[in-house]
Amino acid sequence: MGTLSTDDRLLDRDVVYLSLGLREAGKGSSCNKSPPRVLSLVSSLLERLVQRNEMLLEKNEIKDVITVFHGLRAPPVSIQQYIERIFKYSCCSPSCFVVAQIYMDRFVKQTNVQLTLLNVHRLLITSVMLAAKFVDDAFFNNAYYAKVGGISTGELNKLELKFLFSVDFRLQVNTTTFGRYCCNLERVEATDGLQIERSIQACRIKETWSNNEDSTTTCAPAIARLR
Repeated sequence: MGTLSTDDRLLDRDVVYLSLGLREAGKGSSCNKSPPRVLSLVSSLLERLVQRNEMLLEKNEIKDVITVFHGLRAPPVSIQQYIERIFKYSCCSPSCFVVAQIYMDRFVKQTNVQLTLLNVHRLLITSVMLAAKFVDDAFFNNAYYAKVGGISTGELNKLELKFLFSVDFRLQVNTTTFGRYCCNLERVEATDGLQIERSIQACRIKETWSNNEDSTTTCAPAIARLR
C-alpha cells in the first residue's frame, strides 16, 4: 500500500469536517439529506483499493483469505451506490462512514483478507451498522440493516459476530485516529490512488486504543462523535 506524506498540520480540523460534510447532519438525522462529500471519498478509496487487489489477485501476486464475507458473485450495485443506499435508508450520521472505514482497516490488518468485489459490500454493511451502534444515539436493528444491505437477517447476524471477533471487539475510535482518517480522506482525490492503510506512518505516531496519544500526533485533533 502507498503512504500519505503531506504534513497533516496544514489541515485545520474544522475546515476538514466542513469539507467532508461531517457538520451538515446530526446523529440519526441524515434521512432525506443530500449525500455528504465523505461518501464519495470513502467509496473512491475503496474502489481504488478493490481494483488494485483484483489486479494483483489475477496476477497471483497476493493471496486472499476466504471468509463468510465472500459471496459467490459480485453484487450488481457499485460501491458508491451501495454506500449512498446505506446512508439514505439507515439515517446514520456521516461520521459513521469514517468510523466504518477504520473498522474495515482493522479487520483487514487482523485477518489479512483482501478487499475485493466479492466481500467489500458485506464488510461495508457490517462495519457501518457497527459504527452506527457505537457512534450514534439512535440506530435501527439488524433486521432493518439486513434489508438495506440486501442480505438476510441471519446472515448479517453471523457477519456481525465474525467481524467483532476478528477485531477483538475493539470498536473504540479515539480522537486522534478519527482525525487522521479525516485528514487522509480529504486527500483522496489528490493522492491519485494512495491508500489510508499505512496512515500511521504518515502521521508519525503509534496507534493505541486510548485517547492518551492525542498530544503526540501531527494530525489535527478531531472528535469521533459529531453532532
